[in-house]
This record gives sequence, C-alpha cells and structure tokens, in this order.
Amino acid sequence: MRDSRPHPIDSLFGDAAETGRVSLSKIQQRAIMLLKLNRAVNALLPAPLRPWCRVANVRQGVMVLETANASWKMRLRYEQPQLLSALRVQILPSLSSIDIRINPGLARKQELNAQNNDSSRQLHRPLGEKPRQLSVQSAASIRHVAARSEGKLKNALERLSELAGESADPARRGK
Repeated sequence: MRDSRPHPIDSLFGDAAETGRVSLSKIQQRAIMLLKLNRAVNALLPAPLRPWCRVANVRQGVMVLETANASWKMRLRYEQPQLLSALRVQILPSLSSIDIRINPGLARKQELNAQNNDSSRQLHRPLGEKPRQLSVQSAASIRHVAARSEGKLKNALERLSELAGESADPARRGK
C-alpha cells in the first residue's frame, strides 16, 4: 500500500539510498547530462540533420538517437562512424555504439514549429504584401463540392467556402 501522507520537500532532493527511491536531484543531473550531450551531437551533425535528430538516452555505453523517419535514419547512418569517433574523443570515451530509432513525434514537432513560424510571419507581414485570398470562382467550386459531400467533409468545405466568400463575395459580407 502506498504511503499517501504528506512528506517534506527536502526528502525529494535528499539521498535516494536512504528511502529506496530515485531522488529528483539525480533525475535533474541525468536530464542536464542528456541536454549537454544533445547539444554536442547537434554541433557534430551536418546542418540539415540537426532538427530531425536528438539524443534520447545513454545506457551501458550505447547512445540512443531518435530521428523523425526512415529517410533521416538512413542519412544519420552515413554520419554514424564519424559521430561515434568524435564523441569518443571529445565527450564519452566509454561509448561503444550508437542505436538509431525512429520517433514520429519529432516530425510532428517540426511541423508544429513550421506552422508557428508561418503564422508569426503572417502577423509580421512586410508592408505592401497582400494576404492570399480565394477567388469567387474558387469559393463557388468549393460550395459545389460541399453540396455533393456528406458529414464532416461537407461541414468543413462549407466553412471554407464561407471564409473564402467573406473576402470575395459581397453578398456574404453581411453574415
């Protein structure tokens, strides 16, 4: 049964050997070590690979690198021997190998970063640059396809045509 009574916060940062638990200070030290190692690996990688690769873990002389997909994994494999020898010389002499794994979450993270950058670029659009708009014909085509669709697709297409129509169709501006 768990001990659910309140504990002093000092016990979380104390020596883990006494309580049989992993202390927060050891977790923090491990996280800092992995961050430093990640920075070192990024400095050694070619620029195109950097956003698509990160250090996930190091255990028993094996570094685990995560990459976004199979194509980046293949590119990283070409860099693996140089990376391994450079890391042995500079940081981890006990490093025996590098394990490369695919983590699709990295690709999603890069997509979100790209979307955030695009939205910030739209907010800070240079003077004189017009925002893109759909024409009246495009809005009509989208409405035509929506009329023949069902369910969620129909709703999404109708919303899209209404948004396009607001800027292009004078009759819809009153909505």
